[in-house]
Amino acid sequence: MTAIMAEAFDPRFGEAWTAAQCTGMFSLPGVWLTLAERNDIVAGFALSRASADEAELLLLATRPKLRGKGVGGTLLRSVISEAQSRGAINLYLEMRVDNPAASLYSSQGFIKIGERTNYYRGNTGESFDAQTFGRSLA
Repeated sequence: MTAIMAEAFDPRFGEAWTAAQCTGMFSLPGVWLTLAERNDIVAGFALSRASADEAELLLLATRPKLRGKGVGGTLLRSVISEAQSRGAINLYLEMRVDNPAASLYSSQGFIKIGERTNYYRGNTGESFDAQTFGRSLA
């Protein structure tokens, strides 16, 4: 996960998690990791969690050289399916404003439902706003 995040997330935006943050998530109930493989390499991953009737996509990353080849869409559809099987009726995510992945999420039925000011802090100390998206799974 950390290797893919290092490739996929520009450090100036502060979106990637540390290895300790990622590892710590696996001790929590309802957390699952989805991997996408292409030509015997891990092409991307999605880290998600479900609690009660809600689920959250925590991280989704695709190796930059494999973007635009369906990896992100495959991961997202898998997360949606797994969240439904876990009884979630809504799925949420947050991402940086102006993140080009917004088109991927919109194509899968997510709509913007809010914003968080100064949510991300980049490696230069600059702050970036986040937007929250949601999708019904019913």
